[in-house]
Amino acid sequence: MPRFNTLKSEAAWRELITTDKDWKAADANMLRSLLVSMHLIRAFEEKVLELAGQGLVHGPAHSAIGQEGGAVGSVLPMRASDQVNGSHRAHHQFLAKTLHYVSPEGLDLAAPINEKTQWLLQKTLAEILGLDQGFCRGRGGSMHLRWAEAGVLGTNAIVGGGVPFAAGAAWAHRYAGTGDAAFTYFGDGAVNIGSVLETMNLAAAWKLPLCFFIENNRYAVSTVVDEATAEARLSARGQAFNIPSWKVDGMDPLAVYLATQEAMEVMRRGDGPTIIEVDVYRFYHQNGPMPGSAFGYRSKDEEKAWRERDPLDLVAAKMIELKLIDKDDVHSLRYQAQQAMEKAAAELLDMSGKKPAIHDHLWPSRDFVDALVRGDLSEFDGAHYVEQEQFNGKLEERKFIDAVAGVMNRRMEQDERIVVMGEDVHRLKGGTNGATRGLSERFPDRCLGTPISENAFVGLGGGLAMDGRYRPVVEFMYPDFMWVAADQVFNQIAKARHMFGGDGSMPLVLRTKIAMGSGYGSQHLMDPAGIFSTSPGWRIVAPSTPYDYVGLMNAALHCEDPVLVIEHIDLYNVKGLVPTDDLDYLIPLGKAKVLREGTAVTVLSYLNMVHQSLEVAERLGVDAEVIDLRSLDRDGLDWETIGASIMKTNNVLIVEQGSVGTSYGTLLGDEVQRRFFDYLDQPVQRVHGGEASPSISKVLERAACAGPEEIEDGLRRVLAEQGRSL
Repeated sequence: MPRFNTLKSEAAWRELITTDKDWKAADANMLRSLLVSMHLIRAFEEKVLELAGQGLVHGPAHSAIGQEGGAVGSVLPMRASDQVNGSHRAHHQFLAKTLHYVSPEGLDLAAPINEKTQWLLQKTLAEILGLDQGFCRGRGGSMHLRWAEAGVLGTNAIVGGGVPFAAGAAWAHRYAGTGDAAFTYFGDGAVNIGSVLETMNLAAAWKLPLCFFIENNRYAVSTVVDEATAEARLSARGQAFNIPSWKVDGMDPLAVYLATQEAMEVMRRGDGPTIIEVDVYRFYHQNGPMPGSAFGYRSKDEEKAWRERDPLDLVAAKMIELKLIDKDDVHSLRYQAQQAMEKAAAELLDMSGKKPAIHDHLWPSRDFVDALVRGDLSEFDGAHYVEQEQFNGKLEERKFIDAVAGVMNRRMEQDERIVVMGEDVHRLKGGTNGATRGLSERFPDRCLGTPISENAFVGLGGGLAMDGRYRPVVEFMYPDFMWVAADQVFNQIAKARHMFGGDGSMPLVLRTKIAMGSGYGSQHLMDPAGIFSTSPGWRIVAPSTPYDYVGLMNAALHCEDPVLVIEHIDLYNVKGLVPTDDLDYLIPLGKAKVLREGTAVTVLSYLNMVHQSLEVAERLGVDAEVIDLRSLDRDGLDWETIGASIMKTNNVLIVEQGSVGTSYGTLLGDEVQRRFFDYLDQPVQRVHGGEASPSISKVLERAACAGPEEIEDGLRRVLAEQGRSL
């Protein structure tokens, strides 16, 4: 018979229940702030539901009526410099944090509404209505609320999607040594999301001051928590990751407050993340002013039982019992909160017609629709740009991969904000290809080897960039891994600046390599340019020489937008000229380069295919003008250079290596024909790979990818259409 040992988790896991002694010992001013905050939030939410019922809220109205105790109880122990983010149901958390920010001395029960709180209520309501005076200028609405100054990183419509961003803020706090903490709020529906669990693991491994605050309101829309997981005590997740956890009654705000104080002690002394699970109940349906029972998934008896545990009533009753207030004070507070919301709504609504309507002049201008998808590059004013042909210093031949490592060493030496992270970047003498050589030895606290969890670490990078104190450089070992982290890459990082109304920047660099020809098969060898070029927000650079790599990486690290830097393994061992004593110059974003002049056809390409195009044109003696695009995003295409060439040659061949299905040339060819149709003697011709992704078989891999033979065929086609067959 085998012998068994009983194993125990090392993480503390406790349920906290308040007693009468706790209420008697509680600070009276804290209790007053608790009650006032909850009443202001309740009145706010009721007004939102009223307006939603009148059809004035465009989109969802996820109210948190019934859940105010969890938000306020957790916010009151925070500093102004602590940061929070949340999910789609976050009005209460946003208001709790911002009310505490505008009134750090506490909210006055006798005069709960002052100029600052009235301004805050109106501005938040304006955002939910989609108006220009809102915090995100109407772009965020109910689900995307951000006020960085007050410590609100931004709430999120993707379930669990904002959790990795909060880890980025927590890393910034830990590295800066401020003692501050970050809180990420999410519900029972998000607990089983991969990005949440990945982030729990990463935060614990790196001892980040991050509180995972779980609002267990029992229902993900209509799915009961017991249906979604075999362990409905959601704070049990902490046992798997060695995270100390608390389970409390969220309808008891004092219990939440006390648990948060304990969690704060853990995080502020540097002992890593915490979990607080609060049992709460949303009094209404997932969205809108109807109760859940109206949709059949909850009973009226259940709703009645929870309403009898209203956190506002509990705190008021305890304070009356302690003779801190009387019933008239409660009625007065309720009335003043409701009047404040009436006043806020009156400023936004036109009541002159049969039905209330929003004042026309309050809507954002239609011209604002695409503004601030990315920045205006004003950060480059006065930048030191030098093309290779104009460089006056000493140049020497170096391998491409040595230039990659060299410029990163130089930038991290010069800029203490830069943080490099990715799988194995700290080992193997510079990661899997040597791109980070020397960084872990010179900057061990800023060269971070990550777990295999792209969602968590690229999302952490996004939060780190949005925090503003650091500039993350994230490596995806292969570009196909972007699909694993697609939410963070495309829904979060790419959209953040625009979604939050242009508030803040996203200075993140994402490095990856195309590995076609390496035999790694279908899930490692894609070219990401076509996918990223369809995602508003990303800038894309694709250097084809070591000199250009240095200048474009310097530009990427100077940029306030997220920049994808694509490399190619075929170039890593290719030698090219690089300055011996100047790695600080920049190559402009959005500037293509003519590498070979000609009059018969314009060849547009990037990365290794630039060199192959040059070689084939030379071998065939074709009078081709070859342009290295270098910048590939929609905003970065150099139409001046491209257009001048097309007007001269009247023919275009786009050359890329990868699959037709994810082809970058699709976007490029369409734009060329729209802009220069009158100058073209024939449709834009293209060279690209097959439909299928590359296979392991050497023969099938070569057949799937474009190469010299396909480029030659493309040039012959273009010339044949001109009646100039080779």
